[in-house]
Amino acid sequence: MENLNIAQTKYTPEVVMKTDGYISFTGKTYPENTFEFYAPVSSWLKEFFATKDNGSKLTIDIAITYFNSSSSKFFFDFFDILDKNNDDFEIIINWIFDEENEGVQEAGEDFVDDFSDLKINLVVK
Repeated sequence: MENLNIAQTKYTPEVVMKTDGYISFTGKTYPENTFEFYAPVSSWLKEFFATKDNGSKLTIDIAITYFNSSSSKFFFDFFDILDKNNDDFEIIINWIFDEENEGVQEAGEDFVDDFSDLKINLVVK
């Protein structure tokens, strides 16, 4: 298993996925083909859970300033994978947003409600 790094573009976020248990998403996300863009991200996450020891820690920082509905669907699916592995791993999610960005804040609050077993911190920057 190797680290995964995807550079930020005008339409896609920077994605950093480290084998030591750190993931970050930074920027805007409205790719032309969301499924195609995020396919390696989902594959990497599934491989992480398949190859790491139970009890391993995973910290995720999500600092997305804008996302479209298909990216929102990706994050729901991403959290679903995390939720399925929550009993066996120590997972901490930091949903980071600007206090003036109510849409991103509300999305984070929705994820907290939808995934009540996950530790999701709403962090104002």
